[in-house]
Amino acid sequence: MASPRSTSTEKGRLAEHYNGLAVVTPTEDHSEELIGVESDTDEETAATRAGPSSSSAAHSSGPVDHAPPLYSGPASPAHEAALQRQDGSAAAAAVAAAQKRPFQRYPGLPYVDYRIYSPPLFTLSPDKTALKSSAPYLSATASALANLIREQATVPPKPLIHIQGTRGNKVDFSVKANLMHLLLSEDPRRRMNYVRCVGRGELALRGGNSNKPSALPEVESSDAGSAIDAWCRRFVEDQASVKSFVFERQVANMDIGWLEGQIRSLVATTGYKGVVTVTFPVTHARVVVQNPDKVNKFFTSVATLFTGKSTYEVVKAVWPFATHKSGDPARKFAVQSEEMWWKEWRDPIRYAVSTKRSGWVTNEDKLEALMEGVGRGITVIDWGSEYS
Repeated sequence: MASPRSTSTEKGRLAEHYNGLAVVTPTEDHSEELIGVESDTDEETAATRAGPSSSSAAHSSGPVDHAPPLYSGPASPAHEAALQRQDGSAAAAAVAAAQKRPFQRYPGLPYVDYRIYSPPLFTLSPDKTALKSSAPYLSATASALANLIREQATVPPKPLIHIQGTRGNKVDFSVKANLMHLLLSEDPRRRMNYVRCVGRGELALRGGNSNKPSALPEVESSDAGSAIDAWCRRFVEDQASVKSFVFERQVANMDIGWLEGQIRSLVATTGYKGVVTVTFPVTHARVVVQNPDKVNKFFTSVATLFTGKSTYEVVKAVWPFATHKSGDPARKFAVQSEEMWWKEWRDPIRYAVSTKRSGWVTNEDKLEALMEGVGRGITVIDWGSEYS
């Protein structure tokens, strides 16, 4: 049991965090509708195959090309406000507890509440992919866990491009670009994000000690809002000695194959003969809640070894790059197409690679390319001996 002092400290940190979130700062009104759209991924396809007893969440009343898949719901204050104006909306009822919290805008950065990325009693993993906590209140109170998930669903993950060239043990260049802004339209009404829960018959980690995806157990729910509440209750009531609840943020419908091909072609034009790797890591992609260590971390590790861990991976926030996969004639983009992005960034990337940079390609590089022509006209460069 937590000591009175540690409990008091925990409550104090929580109060400070949420009081900060409630601070009103001058912003424009973002209570308009948020357009939700279908993400044409395999997981969403599986969700749409759910049985006839499943019920899709209500979507915005504005012009919408496709509704979110079954068991989906809102993921932003603007979307919540739009749903709350619809009488009888199940999704609106599910998010009624969520509060609108105006937050500060940082010019030049996407308009999101950055405080949500660092809530109290959480730590960010060294690789920046997962936010983790063993705070007792999250594994003991279903409403607290559900509210955390709804809050975390309002901010996107941070997708990256990482381009690296190596010859033997030598790294010639290692360049990163941030793609997060491609998920966030400046107009909140055009943002496409939504929350979805595991559907009927869909394989997922649903608790238990088998640690294998399963289609069972199911929860009684009619939409994402009630499904989140039901899964949180099941997690809290789970008597496993070690248990974790994992919330995941996903990027959907970005044609990374096309982008990789363009990047490899660009590097080839510089005459580079080494090994080129192009990866698309996604940071800030998971939020993990684990029950507190009963004794210490060693005890928990031993318990996990012999009894396994009861893991719940049943709720995801989907942040589509586009409404459909590449090639679909109805495809629309949250911000811009892969082709348009590439036209704007190929010269800065070419310059970073040709100067053997180890670091980020930023808006300053883009400005130099636009204003000064940096990166244009670069062809074959001297890479030195093939191996060092």
